[in-house]
Amino acid sequence: MPPPYPPPPDRSAELRLRFGDEARAERPDLATLCLLIGAEADGALDEAGMDAAQLELDRLAGQLPYRPGGPLAWADATHQLLGVRCEFGGVPADYQRLESSLLHEVLRRRRGLPILLSVVWMEVARRAGAPVYGVALPGHFVVGFGPAQEQVLADPFAGGRVLTGTDAELLVAGATGAPLHASMLVPATPVDVVRRILNNIRAWAAARPERSDVALWAVELSLLLPSHPARLRYERAQLLVERGEFITGAAELDAYAELVSAVDEPTAQRVRRQANAARAKLN
Repeated sequence: MPPPYPPPPDRSAELRLRFGDEARAERPDLATLCLLIGAEADGALDEAGMDAAQLELDRLAGQLPYRPGGPLAWADATHQLLGVRCEFGGVPADYQRLESSLLHEVLRRRRGLPILLSVVWMEVARRAGAPVYGVALPGHFVVGFGPAQEQVLADPFAGGRVLTGTDAELLVAGATGAPLHASMLVPATPVDVVRRILNNIRAWAAARPERSDVALWAVELSLLLPSHPARLRYERAQLLVERGEFITGAAELDAYAELVSAVDEPTAQRVRRQANAARAKLN
């Protein structure tokens, strides 16, 4: 199996318990959730490594100027520190690497997907007192500074370049072909951010059938979030069957069929047939 290597089962169980508790906390800590994802992906990331990542975010925050001014000043100061001096940013090849979705690796490599680079921007600027938050534009995650009426957007994937209104419109149009709406500019919650990170990891694994192990843990972490689509249970069941865990997968398929039978009996019947086919593979 290619690196990173997963943690042992007892460590994984502990990480998942902590992840579920943090995701359901009154104020979930985004960096902690991202590092728990990283530890689930990379068995080499121990408690000392997670602490070191938090300390690196603290160290970077200490290099931002004290109260530089309004939203634009905060965006520019963070761009100068992280994008210019520290050279955090992204290139298209980063989409091909699992490490681009793991916070500890993004801090080490200073490369990553837009959403993980945005996590770095948010966590560093937040620690320094900035009014910062994530903005989940369709197809491209960015950060926002300041209230809605003064909002300044920055693109960490492009080194933190401040976006004009036209820039944001072009990003959305390029991703969806649709116009930019004000509803797309609202702050994303930590759980929203983590859900999108896990969706990205699932998409990465879906393109690599040999990494069904990654797809499975990403689905299982997604199921620990406070709300999730029921279809994730079906996805987990399919992955279990694909990985040869026929009995467990069949039981999950039956449970999903029972869940959907009240609203979609034809789908429930199809899933039950899949469960029977999975059991038949044992014969």
